Amino acid sequence: MLLLCSTFSFAQVSKTEPPFWYAGMHNPELQVMFYGKNIAQYNPAVSNGIVIKNVVKTENPNYVFVTIDTKNVKPSEIEFSFKNSKGKTVFKRPYSIKKRRENSAIRESFDSSDVIYLLMPDRFANGNTANDNHKETTEKADRNNNFGRHGGDIEGIINNLDYIEELGATAIWSTPLCEDNDSRGSYHGYAQSDVYRIDPRYGSNEDYLKLSAELKKRDMKLIMDYVTNHWGSEHWMYKDLPTYDWVHQFPGYAQSNYRMTTQFDPNASDIDTKYCLDGWFVSSMPDLNQSNPLVLTYLIQNAIWWIEYADLDGFRVDTYSYNDKEGIAKWTKAITDEYPYFNIVGEVWMHDQAQMAYWQKDSKIAAIQSYNSYLPSVMDFTLHDAVGSVFNESNPSWNDGMIKVYDNFTNDFLYPDINNVLVFLENHDTGRFNEIYKNDFNKYKLGMALIATVRGIPQIYYGSEIGMAGDKGKGDGDIRRDFPGGWPGDANNAFSKSGRNAGQQKYFEFTSKLLNWRKGKEVIHNGKTTHYLPENNVYVYFRYNDKETVMVAINNSDKAQTLGTARFDESIKNYTSGKNVLDDKNVNLSKEISMEPKSVMILELQ
Repeated sequence: MLLLCSTFSFAQVSKTEPPFWYAGMHNPELQVMFYGKNIAQYNPAVSNGIVIKNVVKTENPNYVFVTIDTKNVKPSEIEFSFKNSKGKTVFKRPYSIKKRRENSAIRESFDSSDVIYLLMPDRFANGNTANDNHKETTEKADRNNNFGRHGGDIEGIINNLDYIEELGATAIWSTPLCEDNDSRGSYHGYAQSDVYRIDPRYGSNEDYLKLSAELKKRDMKLIMDYVTNHWGSEHWMYKDLPTYDWVHQFPGYAQSNYRMTTQFDPNASDIDTKYCLDGWFVSSMPDLNQSNPLVLTYLIQNAIWWIEYADLDGFRVDTYSYNDKEGIAKWTKAITDEYPYFNIVGEVWMHDQAQMAYWQKDSKIAAIQSYNSYLPSVMDFTLHDAVGSVFNESNPSWNDGMIKVYDNFTNDFLYPDINNVLVFLENHDTGRFNEIYKNDFNKYKLGMALIATVRGIPQIYYGSEIGMAGDKGKGDGDIRRDFPGGWPGDANNAFSKSGRNAGQQKYFEFTSKLLNWRKGKEVIHNGKTTHYLPENNVYVYFRYNDKETVMVAINNSDKAQTLGTARFDESIKNYTSGKNVLDDKNVNLSKEISMEPKSVMILELQ
């Protein structure tokens, strides 16, 4: 007995991942990773007649990867045992196979009927000041440090869900909430140090489940920001790698060249392609090797575990096009095989529609190279490029003014599923829209009306709806400012009408009216589009289906404009008037429409 206890301490399992699993999954094979000092000297077995399909022991004796067949295994408690060379059980490890939620596999996801609210939890609201610092994490809260942690958390999000719902958003995308134990800049969450644990400065895993449940009560959705390309250098596994090639090594660190075109460029050199894919995003983020089957399975299972555990409604995948091309396709397909309606939007930050469309599922462009990413949705970065300058271009030329926006949509034919493209004015990595346009409220209205009424899924960035700005030239911290009212003692609480100042209320009222109107408009969610070449910097387009038509007119000129309606007869048809949803006024369509400078009309045709 004394010998058994001594051996147990020598080979104690300090990590088991996934920590538990679920019965009835589409793919019945489960790879369980056991980590402990010299654990590879023992041979695993499992109870309940479960078949072990494979055991992998790597060059690191502290790891064992055990693949079991869970087909027909009911929700139950099973047990792994570890035997020495003589067949004697040295120690055991209990393991749970849990019951899935009803209809888990066919869960619905976010789509073009939604408006996504992107927030950075550290900068949104501090609901629990007691967790601002934690004994198991390095960086401490310092609200005076733009690049430091400020103390926002999951409880702060939950406390302000009514605000987000009132705004008209229907889904939340939070930047990563898993543990990031970097010594500085850990607030952004993209250098994760444990992908099965919510960062304790945000709360607990149970708090994340509570957030998901609270959203479900409001018929709202939770989108996890998932990172497949890299971890942080403080990740516990990076400090004791299972295999040398778990991460890309040169040896050690080499910088990515960020040239994602090498992924499909038929003329690209091998070395340029290697440095794009295998180079690290930054020196503190080791680049994961998705071509290693153990890594790929680990990432697939971690993603599926979070979907089941936290009842997720979608993923946004960071730096999607930096991943191993074949590996990320397998990762994506494995998830959508388990959940056929689960939406995943990938960050493909490129500046050419064909190059972005390449990454959407069933792309005919990618098919030329016999490639399919299986990625349901991509982000419309070319539209973002256009809206970042167009509203300052009051005197249009052949290439300037609203023609930029028009031209973006002329390439919609490149996308296999144009309604499943994410449209946005800004996000946590870009310049702030209100900063670019110096808080010109009229220009804000033009931009917000545009993304709320074109094809695709609109995403807004926290605080823009109250006029928040921030100068990217001062560093990313400035475009990630604290939401006013999110911290005890804040002088200005923009979460409530009574706490908002007149300027904030003006922004909020416009945005809320627009987004709540959009909620019930199938013609906007899934309707077709007809648009007209801009004239005098006025862009007109129609969204229509068999039941109704909406006319949108954006006057980007700094002069009043008059629109002759005869030009739009093919879209107006027998309609005689339109109700402007922004001010509830009726507009006669029989002859001409007058528009103020820098103004927008959204007309429900009658």
